[in-house]
Amino acid sequence: QVQLVESGGGWVQAGGSLRLSCAASGRTLSTYTMGWFRQAPGKEREIVAVIHRSGVSKYYSDSVKGRFTISRDNAKNTAYLQMNSLKPEDTAVYYCAATSAPFTRMTDEYDYWGQGTQVTVSS
Repeated sequence: QVQLVESGGGWVQAGGSLRLSCAASGRTLSTYTMGWFRQAPGKEREIVAVIHRSGVSKYYSDSVKGRFTISRDNAKNTAYLQMNSLKPEDTAVYYCAATSAPFTRMTDEYDYWGQGTQVTVSS
């Protein structure tokens, strides 16, 4: 079992930055691919970014590419999402998740989820 806890969410003005953290306990994160997802009110949960267990391969959705950076520190058992140039449409609850699959964007293939952290971007 892996327990994931997100932190770092909050309120920010458009153009600002936030850094989300996802701390894991229970098992080492180094064996899991990590993903960040988000869900806005009335919308389905969507993929934001994925990072392979090695930290080498990364994926970003088109909506965040060039603005967000996913990273991980396996020694600290933590994954991160650096969010720059935030826009009001980035407002959502952000979730981190872990999967034993090699590298996937599919929500259903993630085994463990955090409780989510709210990000609100005002215009």
